Amino acid sequence: MNKKVESAIKPTRTENYAEWYQEVIKAAELAEVSPVRGCMVIRPWGYGIWENIQSVLDGKFKETGHQNAYFPLFIPISFLEKEAKHVEGFAKECAVVTHHRLEVNAEGKLVPAPSAELDEPLIVRPTSETIIGEVYAKWVQSYRDLPLLINQWANVVRWEMRPRIFLRTAEFLWQEGHTVHATSEEAMEETLKMLEVYSEFSEKHLAIPVIKGEKTPKERFPGAVHTYTIEGMMQDRKALQMGTSHFLGQNFAKASDIKFQDKEGKMAHAWTTSWGVSTRLIGGVIMAHSDDDGLVLPPRIAPKHVVIIPIFRDESEKAGVIEYCDTLAAELSARYYHEGKVRVLVDKRDMRGGDKTWQHIKRGVPIRLEVGPRDMAAKSVFMGRRDKTPKDKVGVPRDEFVNTCVSILDEIQAALYQKALTERDSNMRRIDDLKEFEEFFTAKSADKPEIHGGFALCHWSDDPRLDAKLAELKVTIRCVPLSGPEESGKCLFTGKPSHRRAVFAKSY
Repeated sequence: MNKKVESAIKPTRTENYAEWYQEVIKAAELAEVSPVRGCMVIRPWGYGIWENIQSVLDGKFKETGHQNAYFPLFIPISFLEKEAKHVEGFAKECAVVTHHRLEVNAEGKLVPAPSAELDEPLIVRPTSETIIGEVYAKWVQSYRDLPLLINQWANVVRWEMRPRIFLRTAEFLWQEGHTVHATSEEAMEETLKMLEVYSEFSEKHLAIPVIKGEKTPKERFPGAVHTYTIEGMMQDRKALQMGTSHFLGQNFAKASDIKFQDKEGKMAHAWTTSWGVSTRLIGGVIMAHSDDDGLVLPPRIAPKHVVIIPIFRDESEKAGVIEYCDTLAAELSARYYHEGKVRVLVDKRDMRGGDKTWQHIKRGVPIRLEVGPRDMAAKSVFMGRRDKTPKDKVGVPRDEFVNTCVSILDEIQAALYQKALTERDSNMRRIDDLKEFEEFFTAKSADKPEIHGGFALCHWSDDPRLDAKLAELKVTIRCVPLSGPEESGKCLFTGKPSHRRAVFAKSY
């Protein structure tokens, strides 16, 4: 009889995926619930991941001609009211500031001062199209001012009633690009260019394969003409929207009166775009790669690539082992890995080596090295990789490891991507029968109660009957793939003619 393998995270993914997700965050020391309901405290290890995401994307934005700026956290309510569809889309999620001062009442409690009520309520930034549009209207006067390509790294607030760390919180971190163009063609080119930036980043840095596609009319960003998305599949086979890019047409330009004088001397409204990703990407990394022992990190975004754990029995061995580890760390830190040098930590804390090892496994450090007197004598290191089991460790000559460290990190990165790609592709199915569709999203096996079907590629039509059926199954249309071919068919739910398949899935 096979002995059950114990795992560091309880419950496991198959026992309770939602709770497993929360336990991985806790064990990896990524973030925690804050005293403010719906908000999170991002701990240093979690913020280190965000800093790496931010650093890589910021470089890509600047390579494509964008500059960073910063706009106010508060938005006058009248600005949102200028764009009816926009305010309708965000109205239920807005936090509102109505007073600018507190005072102590008769009971000794702090309350908003009646005399300090604002003339106009301010919305805490849910997204910045309207406030940025107001500023752009001043900056854009001539075709010579275009294109205007600006990005903002900021926090936003959307009052979330069912929070989940990194995936849905009342306050989260993100970047939002806002650009202005002279023509519709230029704006559309920008929209798709930034979608490609997101797609490439997700696949090459997060090691998560994504489907690029357009959102259906009901799923569009409020006020947009077209919304494009990248959708990734998590290990429970649910979809995660990982980034969006919006072609706004002239809707926001007209609402904010962004006009310019063209080359013929005529006044015209500009064409605008917006695009963004958020700390939700960290949630995607957790759910796409991690296992029942904790977080698994793609090396390209890991705060540390290598952790060196000194192993010694007493003080007589300590100094020599530490010196050996520090020298090794210096050699590794001089090596370049993609956007920077190899990031190394020598863990010198006064605690058992086994406890250190498990902590770094839970935190997802790509490579662990254990170094003791025997390793020193043999001029070697004892290596464990996070893409393999905790017990799968091998001795490697020191010089060989130093020379191959970067290639090993690349191997881990590639292995994580390939594993995620295989998992996605094996759970993506073309479906042309309604009964098969229903079974795909309702069947649950005894050994995997948390599994949710996968991605179904189906013909569709924009019809209320489809909406009702999808709501019943808790399924949504994630996107219409940009790479999907045109093909004749009939909507699975209405029988109406259809020329493209869409991706259906349960989602976060």
